[in-house]
Amino acid sequence: MSQERIAALVEPILERHGLELDRLEVIPAGRRSVVRVTVDGDGPHGRGPLLDDIAAASQDLSQALDEADAVKADSYTLEVSSRGLSSPLTEPKHFRRNLTRLLKVTLDDGRTLEGRLLAATETTIDLEVTPESVKGNRNPKPVTHTLDMASVRKALVQVELNRSIDDDLGLGDDLLDDEDDTDNELEEN
Repeated sequence: MSQERIAALVEPILERHGLELDRLEVIPAGRRSVVRVTVDGDGPHGRGPLLDDIAAASQDLSQALDEADAVKADSYTLEVSSRGLSSPLTEPKHFRRNLTRLLKVTLDDGRTLEGRLLAATETTIDLEVTPESVKGNRNPKPVTHTLDMASVRKALVQVELNRSIDDDLGLGDDLLDDEDDTDNELEEN
């Protein structure tokens, strides 16, 4: 199986589903091969692809690979997945898709910062870092660091188990306030 031929087949299908090819691996596994397709994309909220989009693309990829001359004679297993949280952020689009998320960033000078991603351009990121609690200061004020993307050695999204999707999408309390107002109007009527 030619990785280049498979990529040429896969990319247009992913594009039709609003996805982009992040990584393609063809791994020999005995008499079979594993075709591992890792996808990315903006999704409807600019925050990454939806599971439904990946599932639909996976079905179309499977059918296209079954019919392709480049693969037809070979047995293979298709694996399609998103980049996942453990994948480092390496490109401006990766940072943009993770706005408001908590990141752990290692810089070229060896410093490590952990903070909330506030903004991302093609060349910089703004990271809001809360300093360690200082004796007598229980509520330290966050400090925003503007970092050159070129100085970032490694950046990983940190898992936050208590963070809601509303927090990620920036809906937060404003959405709840509107719902509370509606409930109050209904109760008065």
